[in-house]
Amino acid sequence: MELHFYTPENDILKQYIEGYYFLTDQGTGALKAYTTFPNNYCIVTVNLNSKVKLDLTKISIEPSYDNNIYASFAYRYSNPIEVHYTGPFQEVTIYFKPLGINYFVDNLETMFSQKKMTEFIPQFSDFKDEMRKTFHIDKRPLQIAALENYWLSKLMVKDLTFMKSILSDTESNIKIEDIAKKHHISRKHLNNLVQKNLGKSLVEYRKIFRFRNVINNYQDLKSLTELSYENLFFDQSHLIKDFKSLTEINPNLFFKNVNTANKNVWLFK
Repeated sequence: MELHFYTPENDILKQYIEGYYFLTDQGTGALKAYTTFPNNYCIVTVNLNSKVKLDLTKISIEPSYDNNIYASFAYRYSNPIEVHYTGPFQEVTIYFKPLGINYFVDNLETMFSQKKMTEFIPQFSDFKDEMRKTFHIDKRPLQIAALENYWLSKLMVKDLTFMKSILSDTESNIKIEDIAKKHHISRKHLNNLVQKNLGKSLVEYRKIFRFRNVINNYQDLKSLTELSYENLFFDQSHLIKDFKSLTEINPNLFFKNVNTANKNVWLFK
């Protein structure tokens, strides 16, 4: 399994996309698998010539001979997801920053209504054809250029200042009822706005935000107590509780087995 993660080369795309990776395996078809953990990105994964099955906690990818393109959309998951491949396969995955995908896609509310991983079906009709062309480009630099040019062509002008302010307040640990008061809206209206634009609640967003901050800060080899208070947990037991709910294992075991230097934070099997 060959994986390469890239950050956008285009400065405009850097505002909206955290990065993307190309994943390929041209081998014998042996089963390969990894576990991925919750994050606040909107993730579009495109597979070439594959049968893809999406379950609540598992994604299965098998070869198909129909010359098809299948794209999945993950935006809300609070438990680990196991991804299983039966090769050979080709895949490209784009990680959109929170609210980032909103600048490219107009029918998000429909996809968000699924409240789970779903097929990615954007309103633009050339998506599958252009992704197929990208897969068939031989040289990676040219693939990257084609991928970035395509998404640039879909960029729309939108004013999401209000939603950005709400996320900033959430990341600052302001109480949700106080966020609503600050912006002179009801908590119900706030929740509706967030669901429409993020596909998840502010409670979910904040929980995952804290969790990911702990992972990012762990490289400093701080104690769990230090990590708890520096990342807005009430105490160490609060951190451990959230960690277990999002990873199904305790923090010490997680950090022992998962390479947190990896941008994607995967556990390979």
